[in-house]
Amino acid sequence: MRKTQRKGGQTARNAAIHAEAAAQPTLAVRYAAVRNATERLVQPLSAEDCALQSMPDASPAKWHLAHTTWFFETLILERFAPDFRPFQPAFRALFNSYYNAIGDKHPRPERGLISRPALAEVLGYRRHVDARMAELFENPGAGGGEFASLAELGVNHEEQHQELVLTDVKHLLWKNPQRPAYSKLWPLTPIRGRKARWIAFDGGQVEIGHRGGGFAFDNEGPRHGVTLRPFEIASHPVTHGDFLAFIEDRGYERPELWLSSGWDIVQAQRWCAPQYWERQGEEWRTFTLHGMVKVDPHTPTCHVSYYEAGALARWSDARLPTEAEWEVVASQAPVEGNFVESGALHPLALRSEPPQPGLAQLFGDVWEWTQSAYSPYPGFRAGAGAVGEYNGKFMCNQYVLRGGSCATPRAHVRATYRNFFPPEARWQFSGLRLARDV
Repeated sequence: MRKTQRKGGQTARNAAIHAEAAAQPTLAVRYAAVRNATERLVQPLSAEDCALQSMPDASPAKWHLAHTTWFFETLILERFAPDFRPFQPAFRALFNSYYNAIGDKHPRPERGLISRPALAEVLGYRRHVDARMAELFENPGAGGGEFASLAELGVNHEEQHQELVLTDVKHLLWKNPQRPAYSKLWPLTPIRGRKARWIAFDGGQVEIGHRGGGFAFDNEGPRHGVTLRPFEIASHPVTHGDFLAFIEDRGYERPELWLSSGWDIVQAQRWCAPQYWERQGEEWRTFTLHGMVKVDPHTPTCHVSYYEAGALARWSDARLPTEAEWEVVASQAPVEGNFVESGALHPLALRSEPPQPGLAQLFGDVWEWTQSAYSPYPGFRAGAGAVGEYNGKFMCNQYVLRGGSCATPRAHVRATYRNFFPPEARWQFSGLRLARDV
């Protein structure tokens, strides 16, 4: 499964990597760009939009603006800035998410009750912290490499919250009976459907996990060996058309297709389609960040839970890929696709047939559920202090998703990236790709 490279080719590749690294913007420039990008995401929203919380799993946009700022103030400025004084002492607990090492936290389900501080004060908080961070970028002092490491983590943390702003706002606007749009509807063009093909992989002993060099979250390592049996994986993600066929074949009414806990949720919550779908006469429509639109059968399906992904896979006489299978496949593909920068904010169909071997849309469009439980890699050790709480303590009752989505920043994604959610989660741009044993 791994190709052998000649020495000259490897030398050229190393030279290209070094040249690309030299062209990368400085951390200070990236910090400013990411902070500005977050604020652009909330520009279409009113102050009232920014304050509301539509469910306990989601957070108000104002809270995201404040919490990402809290991260830099509490974990970096408090430690490295000379003559540090908090912008507002009450913010330490108010905008703490889950860091027990920091101290008290405001209850997550009650973030929508934080009417004060007002949005204007939160934006002022951001200006204040940004100015202090700019001073540290100029003169990191004794912090040095540790300051840079935490700042890099903070930038990537904010990129995660940029996606959450969009997914949380989408759920919020869907709850509004007027179904208002976040932004103007993009021009849709008719696209011919493409039948997915099976792409074979031989299996064998492979390595997964981050190789080192460049940023990665701690849960992406250590790199380690795994043994894969021969398998096949679908060339495309499952489409809305595939899910329509599943629905028409009474997929939500057949308990033999579902895990027991998933079937319980289907019954209790009366699931009959992916989240945001609504039947209007004989037509299925779905809510998007551009408003209500007709379900396009050729686009990757999204807003399905792990349970729904598994049921569709069993109905298809297939399964979900393991995260190791997915990573080995994706490591051979460039990281390109429909990300947040496209402005589509919705999964799109392919406009051209990819060349053989035909693997398409591995990155962007929709996060792809894997069958792998989110657990530590062999040798994983959580870091000391508050940053050690970032990923490790969630390694229970969650499943891994891979690849990024149409709401993910392009620079945030790589083949080793491990996203994770509980199996019932549906409000993220989550879809699936089929696999099967051979």
